[in-house]
Amino acid sequence: MEIESIVIPATNDFASLYMEQKEPVKGFFHYDITENGVYEKRYKDLMKREFNRKGLATCIKNYMERFPMSNATKKSLEKLQNDNSTVVIGGQQAGLLTGPLYTIHKVISIIKLAEQQEKKLGTPVIPVFWIAGEDHDFLEINHVYTEAGHMMKKVNYPEQNGLKQMASDIVYNKEEMQKWLETIFMHLGERKYTKEVFSSVLEASNRSETITDFFTMIIMSLFKDYGLLVIDAADSQLRELEKPFFSKVIDQASEITEKVIDQQELIQHYGFNRMLEIQPQSANLFLYEEKDRLLLDYDADLDRFKVEKINWQMDRQELSAKLKETPELFSNNVVTRPLMQESLFPSLAFIAGPGEIAYWGELKQAFELWDMKMPPLVPRINITFIESNIERDLAGLQLSIENVLKNGVEKHQIDYLDSVTDHHIETVLDEINQYLEERYQSIFERLHHTERGLLPIAEKNLAFHTKQIEFLKKKADWFVKERYKSELEKYERIERCLRPNGSPQERVWNIFYYLNDRGYQFIHQLMSLSYEFDGKHKMIKI
Repeated sequence: MEIESIVIPATNDFASLYMEQKEPVKGFFHYDITENGVYEKRYKDLMKREFNRKGLATCIKNYMERFPMSNATKKSLEKLQNDNSTVVIGGQQAGLLTGPLYTIHKVISIIKLAEQQEKKLGTPVIPVFWIAGEDHDFLEINHVYTEAGHMMKKVNYPEQNGLKQMASDIVYNKEEMQKWLETIFMHLGERKYTKEVFSSVLEASNRSETITDFFTMIIMSLFKDYGLLVIDAADSQLRELEKPFFSKVIDQASEITEKVIDQQELIQHYGFNRMLEIQPQSANLFLYEEKDRLLLDYDADLDRFKVEKINWQMDRQELSAKLKETPELFSNNVVTRPLMQESLFPSLAFIAGPGEIAYWGELKQAFELWDMKMPPLVPRINITFIESNIERDLAGLQLSIENVLKNGVEKHQIDYLDSVTDHHIETVLDEINQYLEERYQSIFERLHHTERGLLPIAEKNLAFHTKQIEFLKKKADWFVKERYKSELEKYERIERCLRPNGSPQERVWNIFYYLNDRGYQFIHQLMSLSYEFDGKHKMIKI
């Protein structure tokens, strides 16, 4: 494997300006990630705060016991209990088969930054992956894209329950899951490591009960040797640790929302669109009622929490009492999840994608309301895998990898097809078509005065000739594409690999495409590489 760095702009302007630490975006955060001493500064700030590290370590240990572990995992749990310990943390939804590649890139980023900063600071820095198991949008995680002929095929998991359940509560049918996995691997095709990889995935699905468990089982099987700790945001024991912070959310429902809206207005003043959908009445809190996840609003005049659609309401005292008795029924939304994370964990850094960077910028004042600073937000490493056959295709077509990653190959393919097309035939056929239309027009005019009954026949006759000319043009086009099929397929392969469906590779492809072909050592080869957190795009030649 070889790794190279190139400059590719982030998918949104806000994130690009953040990575360069340019104004005004720089002012929406508490730390300058380009400062040499940013982590030392953050470490000193964390040491002034109190964290329940031992309770957190116990909670994570209990959660992880049913998943693959290693000596490195146990060592990380021990290090977390150290009063001087910090974490590098990041999170993602529990996608089936881990979801798009960016989830794997995020895990790698978390582990690598933790390794680097532990050496630099000389204090324990633990990699932690926060699984967003409390999310209920199953449609975002219930599919995998696979290669099907010359296209990318979206293969959906068929089970649906119609409820707004958290992913951690979605218990799947194991027979249905096995059928779905067989379909995925059928599309992946029989390769050297297919039997080994499919067998391990099937075992993981059989050992799991919920969507989140299945996700965690795979993530830990891939990264257990690197000291990674994982915790489900919906874990009931974690909810016990979160109770005082949920209580704070209930007590400050209006204030949190006001701070976020104030920050959004500040950001919008500079021409950026707001990322978070929040209304003045938002309570930023979910509550489970009969397996439905309800997003609560808050009526400040009545001091009551409401869900208008189902005419549900509860006053502050009742909600606080419910929290005390059943904290597992409460969960965060996109606003309070970062506040909760940073209240629980001594986060040296948060690994973020472009979208996360943009919406965290709207939370600065909410963090300050809780007397906290946002951690340094470190852009996750962006990676594109380039297989040797794709590299050969790029060289053969004299295409720049940077240009392809930015713009795709459609224009290059059109230009190539244009260069090999005999435009003389097309021109002559167009001239014939124009000549026929002109001559037939004179026939139509003549018949209009003499034999109107023949007009429909004449019009039909012209339509027939026009259709035949168009047919000939299409056939000529088809013959060109057939003659240069092998060259055109190179463009299609490149597009499918590097810019599938017009999107970055990491947003469509799944890690099991590569594991199926190269085995689990592929992960260890990736982890053996040196990564710099310099905001540049990483091309990994495999």
